[in-house]
Amino acid sequence: MSFASLLLAATVSVNFNSDIGKFRPELHSSSYGPTIAGCSQKTIDEIKEMGFKSARTHDWALANSNQRVCDYHHIFPIIHLDATNPSNYVFAATDYLLKRAREDVGTDIFFRLGVSIEHSGPKVHFNSLIPDDFDKVAEIFAGTVRHYNHGWANGHKWGIKYWEIWNEPDNDNTMWCLKDGDLGVGSTPEEKAKDKARRDKLRMELFCKFYVTCLKRLKSEFPDIKVGGPALCYMREDYFRALLTECKEAQVAPDFISWHQYTNHPQTIMTSIERGRKLCDEMGFKDCELIINEWHYLGPRGWGGVWSSDPEILAKTWQGPGSHNGIDSSCFNLTVLSKFQTSKLDQAFYYGCFYTGAWGYKNSFGNKYKIYHGLKMFSSIVHSLSTICESKGEGTVTVIAGKSKNGRSRGILVTDYMGTDKEIVVKIDGVEDGRQCWVIAHDNERDFEPVYVPFNDGKLVLKKTTEGSAAFTIWF
Repeated sequence: MSFASLLLAATVSVNFNSDIGKFRPELHSSSYGPTIAGCSQKTIDEIKEMGFKSARTHDWALANSNQRVCDYHHIFPIIHLDATNPSNYVFAATDYLLKRAREDVGTDIFFRLGVSIEHSGPKVHFNSLIPDDFDKVAEIFAGTVRHYNHGWANGHKWGIKYWEIWNEPDNDNTMWCLKDGDLGVGSTPEEKAKDKARRDKLRMELFCKFYVTCLKRLKSEFPDIKVGGPALCYMREDYFRALLTECKEAQVAPDFISWHQYTNHPQTIMTSIERGRKLCDEMGFKDCELIINEWHYLGPRGWGGVWSSDPEILAKTWQGPGSHNGIDSSCFNLTVLSKFQTSKLDQAFYYGCFYTGAWGYKNSFGNKYKIYHGLKMFSSIVHSLSTICESKGEGTVTVIAGKSKNGRSRGILVTDYMGTDKEIVVKIDGVEDGRQCWVIAHDNERDFEPVYVPFNDGKLVLKKTTEGSAAFTIWF
């Protein structure tokens, strides 16, 4: 390699002689799961190839149209009936769906108790209204746990461990809604802002009481499960402080807190984890787990690009390397997944619920997005290797490496997220010089394409086809 090319190369390192931890597959989970209808064996195989450890059930009611699944108003459709009577529950469709996820795909279940998101406008809500009777809903939640873990109501003994209370109660007009809407009213902008703040405060106060009511009810009957939530829109410290304060006063502790993160900056996600750990520790919840249960690349145009009706903005959002599910998105995923493995996070769920479309892994013609190939690439790492070895990235390049349980296989994932270098030099200790290796390339031009890269003088030189995002897996 010439001096000129060195100026356009990043240099990273791996030391297979130094072990630093264990791979954690639970940090590679998702909302992807089978559906009741339209889910072929091919689709099941595709989901399995992405290798998710667990499946979170949020929004599954939306992905299974015309079916009563998962959401509490589907499981217990007539709210004024007796919640302790098993004949008042409708479990059949959800039973079938969870059975397919467990047996056909092989994922654990992370059960979201509550409702799916309701994009119906500021004052039109049916399922996401704040419940009138918190104790009644808590009893419905208890009946659901009892059915799936203790065989109640002709149920199962599946031992589902994680149960999450609600989803995004801090999201306006979609998830925890006042009957007259969440937006402020008034004759001036100042009056509207003041009324909006009043409504937000009321919604938060009501949710904290609801959360504690449900948490106490579930932990009293099922001490062996883990209960938490509430999947806030982001690491919102003021909301979490209010929630944990309410828990302290009620003398009950959540087993985990959860939140979401949509961004195109990997460090934003990692910082949120540090903030979450610090917050829980400071408030006396040192055993409380941290879970990010929705995360996804959000391009430079943000939510405005995703929801835009402007053809020009839509084209930039959905087409090209920087698009919502393009190569930048895929390498963002690989960067984040790699960093998760050595973070203080306990579980993570990549957001996707439908197979096709914006939040799917393929388009309506069945062509795979770049993100599918990247998620499959990470699966090969996290499920083949056991021990994480010391590595060091540089600039836009992230590296994670490890060994199999028997020590015979060694693998490396090198990800360059939006970098400008043309080559990446990987210096490797702990592998005999000249040993044969296999390199798989993933970039805007290639998907799982084997490339020949000689291993000499303790290093590999990985060549990118273009500037920008690219990833490589290396196997010895």
